[in-house]
Amino acid sequence: MAAQIIDGKAIAAKFREKIAEDVAALRKETGVTPHLAAVLVGDDPASAVYVRNKQRACEKAGIQSTLHRLPGMTSQEELLTLVGRLNEDSGVHGILVQLPLPDQIDEKAVLDAVLPMKDVDCFHPENVGRLMQGRPRFLPCTPCGIQQLLLETGVEISGAHCVILGRSEIVGKPMAAMLMQKAPGANATVTVCHSRTRDLESIARTADILVAAIGVPRFVKASMVRPGAVVIDVGINRVDGKLVGDVDFDAVREVASAITPVPGGVGPMTIAMLLRNTVTAATLSATKTGDTSR
Repeated sequence: MAAQIIDGKAIAAKFREKIAEDVAALRKETGVTPHLAAVLVGDDPASAVYVRNKQRACEKAGIQSTLHRLPGMTSQEELLTLVGRLNEDSGVHGILVQLPLPDQIDEKAVLDAVLPMKDVDCFHPENVGRLMQGRPRFLPCTPCGIQQLLLETGVEISGAHCVILGRSEIVGKPMAAMLMQKAPGANATVTVCHSRTRDLESIARTADILVAAIGVPRFVKASMVRPGAVVIDVGINRVDGKLVGDVDFDAVREVASAITPVPGGVGPMTIAMLLRNTVTAATLSATKTGDTSR
């Protein structure tokens, strides 16, 4: 029997409805409208599409969105100056610097420059440290979206063996940190695989939950998936003009019990979690507190 398709669009729509309600309630109680400032450097087509989708989602939820477009030859100093200005602007609650950045810019220096209270992508070392200690201010958007997809689909995470393919700062590492926490929606046994992992295929086959975030089109074959496993495909790759994931979808869906499609799986949830973080940032600003330990 073919796997259940995990409909990220439908689940994200439900979250966005709740976010819109939270935005309206915050505006009524405090007069504050959450404001997300996005910074796009250069003219990378994929990045432009991502930012446009985020802006549209903000508008639908009642969140103010401002896009700062900079030319591809922008210097690091110029970008840091803009980030500093957004940090100082009390009307801006969240700052999103779209990655990747051009080669002349040090990504870490820029991401570190964003105030932790406005770091709605959860890239700042302070927010990453809070995540590791199990008391996050914000949750990283893609890993949080994946966790919510699993919960909404009724997947049992506690006690499950989760194998993550990829160790990026955006997905792999924070995903592992979240799933291993002693907390609801976690308590998993986590293995992280990467380009130096020996016998990766055998390890992948031990997974109850397999998260593919390795950045290689259709890397995960049916032979790498244990029958009945849940497969989460984080990859977004363009092959012959078509978007495909890191999973060989047609083959793997015949083996897995549930699988996310590309597009329409993890992507919409990533945007929904970004909106939620922006509302959290605005709420923290309105209430003058930076501690959302949970």
